Amino acid sequence: MPRFSIVIAAYRVQGYLRACLDSALTQSFQDVEVVAVDDCSPDFCGAIIDEYAARDGRVIAVHQPVNSGPGHARNAGVDQATGDYLLFLDGDDTLAPGTLRGLADRLALNEDPDILYFDHVRTYWNGRRDRSLFGDLLASAGTDVFSILDRPQFLRLFAMSSNRVYRREFYTGNGFAFSEGIYEDALLSYKTMLTARRIAATDLVGLEYRQRRSGASTRSPGVEHFVIFDQYARLFTFLDGKPELAPLRPMLFERAVSHFLFCLDNPSRVEAGDRTRWFQRAAEWYDAHLPPGFTPPPEKAERFEALRRGSFTRYRAQETPRHWVRRARRLKRTVRRPLAARAKRVLYRVHLGQPVDENLAVYSAYWNRGVLCNPAAVYHKARELAPQVRGVWVVRRSEVASLPEGVEYVIPGTRAYYRTVARARYLINNVNFPNELVKRPGTVHLQTLHGTPLKCMGLDQQRYPAAGAGMSFGNLLRRVDRWDYALSSNQHSSEVWERVYPSSYRLLETGYPRNDVFFSATAEDIARIRAGLGIDPQRRAVLYTPTLRDYERGFTPRLNLERVAHALGEETVLLVRAHYSYGRDPRLQRLQERGLVIDVSRHPRVEDLCLAADALVTDYSSIMFDYANLDRPIVIHADDWEVYRATRGVYFDLLSGRPGDTPGAVARSEDELIEVFRDGRWNDAGATALRAAFRERFCQFDDGHAAERVVRILMPCQDPAPAPAEAADPEPARPPAVTLTPAAPAAGPPVPPPPAAPPAPVSPPAPVSPPAPVSPPAPSPEAPGSPAPSGPPVDAGRA
Repeated sequence: MPRFSIVIAAYRVQGYLRACLDSALTQSFQDVEVVAVDDCSPDFCGAIIDEYAARDGRVIAVHQPVNSGPGHARNAGVDQATGDYLLFLDGDDTLAPGTLRGLADRLALNEDPDILYFDHVRTYWNGRRDRSLFGDLLASAGTDVFSILDRPQFLRLFAMSSNRVYRREFYTGNGFAFSEGIYEDALLSYKTMLTARRIAATDLVGLEYRQRRSGASTRSPGVEHFVIFDQYARLFTFLDGKPELAPLRPMLFERAVSHFLFCLDNPSRVEAGDRTRWFQRAAEWYDAHLPPGFTPPPEKAERFEALRRGSFTRYRAQETPRHWVRRARRLKRTVRRPLAARAKRVLYRVHLGQPVDENLAVYSAYWNRGVLCNPAAVYHKARELAPQVRGVWVVRRSEVASLPEGVEYVIPGTRAYYRTVARARYLINNVNFPNELVKRPGTVHLQTLHGTPLKCMGLDQQRYPAAGAGMSFGNLLRRVDRWDYALSSNQHSSEVWERVYPSSYRLLETGYPRNDVFFSATAEDIARIRAGLGIDPQRRAVLYTPTLRDYERGFTPRLNLERVAHALGEETVLLVRAHYSYGRDPRLQRLQERGLVIDVSRHPRVEDLCLAADALVTDYSSIMFDYANLDRPIVIHADDWEVYRATRGVYFDLLSGRPGDTPGAVARSEDELIEVFRDGRWNDAGATALRAAFRERFCQFDDGHAAERVVRILMPCQDPAPAPAEAADPEPARPPAVTLTPAAPAAGPPVPPPPAAPPAPVSPPAPVSPPAPVSPPAPSPEAPGSPAPSGPPVDAGRA
């Protein structure tokens, strides 16, 4: 029998659940079982729990047949628990290191009390950590064992489920269970405290109590919060059967009423339109449960008196000073704004007053660089399936000349721009629209994103100053709050996006629309692309795509490209794509003029480059996740992994060699990279097996139909065919692997294999073919948590 049973209830917490489970399973005190309950969560919570249960025998997986709420999920976990003590943990919270050892030692010292309370710290998205207000109270008990009648001040402890452990025989022997609805932990917290004969406390800070921006039931306003009155009514019914606890009734009454008023004043729990009704319910409860002789606390006397009288007008009078303080602060901020900037937005506000155009979609990609990436794939599919929706692109003035023929566009800052973005029903981007853009009711914002995250993104960048320099995380979150939908191409991305871009949008696990072409391209398409790049049909093409280093300025080649090109031999052509934020590099131009490389840094479509390449060499660029769809060799050149990991942060060990982490052969130096190609490791059996596992993990939703899924979810389509399932089959049909013959070990360059065979087209109709690729260069795939890179300024000229 384990000492602790940790019961974890999980619902829509896929971005946090791994950290929660790890915090329990990696404790120095190992005599523990974890009962993880999937409360019929629609995300990957159940799969994550099963994954942990498969590799650690201490994890017991429980799957609820229907979503029943956190209380019933915890009850289901208790039914499976066998430990001496129960510890309840929400799936988005964590235990601090050493917590279980500290609790075990105190339990032994206090000879197994019924309940042991411990302290917590609140953790926030911005890295702030606030110690609770109860440390001194917990410390005041020393090593004593007591009942609540001995120390009634302990009724002021935070009434939650996770800041205590219960002796399981005490808990089950008294028939305790969580009730239905939210605020269930407050009811159980008080009932157990009032029943326990032997209570102990420690000021050990064991719980890291996450304060999420969205998703938590207590931070989403609605009628479900009204259940709080029933929960506290049940508590007082419980007290009716225990006359010996009558002295505690006034304090419990004060706790309940304070809780009601806290919710009333919190717009994340009670909406403005519900405040009057909430106050009336609170007043009725007050009148029904008022203990004889009750005296309100002095600091709350006026508010309690307003409630006793049932006068919401009197209650609101207490709020007036706070209201004027908030209004003064807003006015101060408004006055500080430059008058010119305010005047510039007048036209935009005028257009915001006009009706939304139901058949207008605005697209943008990579900070207005052109018709590119996921938005471009959605745009072309929408022209096929919803031709009544007019698509307009936001494009920098400097890039207009390179737009495909027939594309309608507006230039940022112009009158046409403000009119278009103000009235569009659909706004689709792979980064973010400017902060000034207003999310109108009835409009739909789609954030397509543009890469699978290896490096830390969004809020996780706060821990890495070099990566987050110049970012306003507050502005980032305000932009995220405009999203209605965001795209994901695999479970890993879904878990990360939920955590680093927290808000109320819906995650569409459709795959990435830009990758559809990998499933529909023909042999003729690939031959045309290669010919356009100047690649001889008999030469092997190796695409090299180094990514941006936050700790460096400018493009610093990680390889001596002249030496590598000579080493790979005449049979191999090296395509080099520098990160888009670096701009043109004269060194690459000189190497191209000498015929040693082909500089594709300014090529408009990275998808075409992937189709043209027989193999990919990269370091940490997310292009590797997209390229894996083609099942062609991937070689990682990582000469600065330790520095990159320390300055930017990563989500998994790309160089571990574990299936699913590493996509192929790894070289830690230039010499190793050359040797990998010479001795055939770039495409041997080991590399093939690693690539297969990598594809299985990261190409999970890509199957050639992502754009169609997205358009059918967003827009009314003229084709009545049903949308493909939102999430692709776990093992969708893939492009066939390209047959490349590894070179035999030799001192010199390898003999090239025949050109790569193209992926087979899928049976459904192919997307509408886009115009010839003459749009501006597409950046290498990355995700949108970083600040806009340097480049041509957004043109603010007139239309």
